[in-house]
Amino acid sequence: MSSRPVSKVISGSVQHDGAGVKLLRVLTLSTVKEFDPFLMLDVFNSTDPDDYIKGFPWHPHRGIETITYLINGRIEHGDSLGNKGTIEDGCCQWMTAGSGIIHKEMPKPSKKMFGFQLWLNLPAKDKMCTPMYHDITREMVPEIKEEGCTVKIIAGRYKNVSGVFKGDYVKTNILDVDMSKNSDWSFETNDKSTVFVYIFEGSGCFDEKNNNYIAEKNAVLFGSGRELRVHSGDNGIRFIVFTGNPLEEPVAWGGPVVMNTKEELENAFKEIDNGNFIKTGNQNKYDLNL
Repeated sequence: MSSRPVSKVISGSVQHDGAGVKLLRVLTLSTVKEFDPFLMLDVFNSTDPDDYIKGFPWHPHRGIETITYLINGRIEHGDSLGNKGTIEDGCCQWMTAGSGIIHKEMPKPSKKMFGFQLWLNLPAKDKMCTPMYHDITREMVPEIKEEGCTVKIIAGRYKNVSGVFKGDYVKTNILDVDMSKNSDWSFETNDKSTVFVYIFEGSGCFDEKNNNYIAEKNAVLFGSGRELRVHSGDNGIRFIVFTGNPLEEPVAWGGPVVMNTKEELENAFKEIDNGNFIKTGNQNKYDLNL
């Protein structure tokens, strides 16, 4: 079975978003074509509450899905559908913004805020779908223990085990993989899929043709092939695997809204200004942060 070669390594850049949250932005507008259907990846990794405590007050989204996963930490959230709750260690929030949603995410002081938020694009035909929210608690995440490795299935399928969610519009695998030192792991993939990993901790060798190890705080994009193969370094490695078939559609991206054309984007912001962005509920009750 052909293994996927390393195509690109991206380290991202430190940025501030929301009301002043310090984060590492790994995927951005400049990576959209290569990482399609994945739009944005923000990584949180801090032991200082001042880096994140100001949070992300009320803000709108349209045309995407946002997936927030915490290895460690605590984030309180709410949205214009009436959903509210708390994301804690090992939990995931999967929100389909669709035609329009307003939400807030407010991190709380923790020993460590450690995790990511991923923006997953919606196909053109589904951009204006009905907004939905899925709460994936840590008890709902299957955990597979193998020799030298533990795999948590946040979404999709690993071997013969399915996660609680796989994506209603873009079928996605999201796996949290924790390997002990000097061990091997492989994952069979669809050859048409975009496949990349983000390394949270440690290092690993992902290309059997050379012996180059890629360290933590890097995203690794892979070329075509049927299998992802990893050999962990002397300190082990913990990474997230993301797979999804590319949409190959035009992207018009403005702040919290991602559509297919400039006209659709302009219309979304007109609706925000006019107070009729969300199709259910009263937009004017929210003090939007734009």
